[in-house]
Amino acid sequence: MNILEKYYTKDTDLVTRCVADETIIVPVRNNVGDLDSIYTLNEVATTIWQLIDGRKSVSQIVETLCNTYEVTPEEAIKDTADFLNSLEKGGLIHRRKE
Repeated sequence: MNILEKYYTKDTDLVTRCVADETIIVPVRNNVGDLDSIYTLNEVATTIWQLIDGRKSVSQIVETLCNTYEVTPEEAIKDTADFLNSLEKGGLIHRRKE
């Protein structure tokens, strides 16, 4: 399956806070915040994070990024795919089951 056709959902065991233009994500393991695994997202990553809802495809996320920021579709696809892969490896998101 092409990355653009995928849909992702956020893991439910997370605490997130928006501070200025950044988002801080703390995974919760065994009912305790995992302070060794804190993620800090910049403005663009925060935009992607906010768009991950299980209903928007990666293609729709990329389109939003291209319309919001000065970025080519090729750059947006590569950067979004890399970011989503790192979030998935970190257990913060999961590919939606079809």
